[in-house]
Amino acid sequence: MKIVLASQSPRRRELLGKMGLEFITKSPEIDEDAIGGLPAPELVKALSRAKALHVARDEAPDAIVIGSDTVVVLDGDILGKPASPQQAKKMLSALSGRSHEVYTGVTVCQGDRVVSRAEVTQVTFRRLDPEEIARYVRTGEPMDKAGAYGIQGYGALLVEGIRGDYSNVVGLPVCCLGRMLLDFGVDCLALSAEREKGAH
Repeated sequence: MKIVLASQSPRRRELLGKMGLEFITKSPEIDEDAIGGLPAPELVKALSRAKALHVARDEAPDAIVIGSDTVVVLDGDILGKPASPQQAKKMLSALSGRSHEVYTGVTVCQGDRVVSRAEVTQVTFRRLDPEEIARYVRTGEPMDKAGAYGIQGYGALLVEGIRGDYSNVVGLPVCCLGRMLLDFGVDCLALSAEREKGAH
């Protein structure tokens, strides 16, 4: 069965690979700004759905396409990717010493069947001083990340604790997606066990 990840994110590719799946990636060309004005859970579901459906148009009906989108939410405000180092510093200053939510929407589609879910994880930052923030921004890591940090990289040094699925903060809720794929007849554990058996 052909599986397509509608994303070029190296983090999502790595997480999907760890689920034991063989897949290809395609970049969805959608206007994310055209989908707005929705609460965070609905927004990430809508964006993940748009990405999956865009890529699915060029695939055979039996192909399984996976789309995903992640946002960071503080006090009800959605923090996207920073447009400048100054904006990254401002976001990180706001997150300092506080808890926020990370929402990831994931969509699985095959032919006419489309299923979308949203997962939420609470993340707590330790208190950061301005020089620490400036040093982190100088690493360049915050610039392509929602909320201006990457928990799987240097950003882990800023995080005091999380409540929920860690992989959801990275950008793909593995546990949730595994259950969704099972409903589409894709058993990640069975496939992985079969592959391991064949390797020995």
